[in-house]
Amino acid sequence: MTLRPPTVGFDLDMTLIDSRPGIRACYLALAERTGTYIDADLAITRLGPPLEEELRHWFPAAEVPAVADVYRAMYPSIAISATPAMPGAHQAIQAVRAAGGRAVVVTAKYEPNARLHLAHLGLEPDAVVGDLWAEAKAEALREFGAAVYVGDHTGDVRGARAAGALSVTVPTGPCDAAELRAAGADVVLGGLGEFPAWLSAYLDASGTPGLPEAADAPRA
Repeated sequence: MTLRPPTVGFDLDMTLIDSRPGIRACYLALAERTGTYIDADLAITRLGPPLEEELRHWFPAAEVPAVADVYRAMYPSIAISATPAMPGAHQAIQAVRAAGGRAVVVTAKYEPNARLHLAHLGLEPDAVVGDLWAEAKAEALREFGAAVYVGDHTGDVRGARAAGALSVTVPTGPCDAAELRAAGADVVLGGLGEFPAWLSAYLDASGTPGLPEAADAPRA
C-alpha cells in the first residue's frame, strides 16, 4: 500500500471557530442598518450553508445579493474580534503538522473574512479556500488531495463523501451526533479536542507517516 503525507481538510464555522457571537452581532447590526427584522438568535442555530440562504428568510430574493455585500463589508469590524477558537482548534492543526501533513481550511464563508478569522486567532493552515458549500467543497478537497475532512454539518459530510475523503465530524454546530451519523459520517467525535488522539490512532492503523485510502481508517 502506498502511503502519502496526511492532508486534512477542516471546515471553519463551528468546527475551528465559534462564530455564533460574531455572526449574531453582525445580523443585529444589519437589521438596524436595513430596517429589516432578523431573528439573530434563530439564524445562528442554522450556521453552515452560504450566507445568502439565511438572508432569503428575511429579505426578498432580489435584494439578497446587495444585502449580502453589505453584511460582508460590515463583518470584519463587528465579527472578527467577537469570535473565539473552538476548544481544540489549535491542537487539531498542530496534530496534522506533527504528522508531517498539511491542514487545509475549506469553508462556505467569504474567503477574505475566513482569512481574517484565522489570522486573528493565530490559526495557521497551509491553505484556505472559501465560498464552497456541501458537495462543492469536494473541488478543493480533491485539489489538495485531502483524505480526511473534518466538519460539523451534514453538508460537510456530503462534501467529504463527494471528494472520496473520510468524513470526520464534531457535533458542535447545528447538527447533533445522530444527524451526522444518519448523513453518513464515518467518524463522530465528541469534540475537536478528541481529534489529535483519533488522528494518531488512524495513522498507527494505516502506517505512519502517511495516509492510505480513506476506507482503511478506523470508524467511531
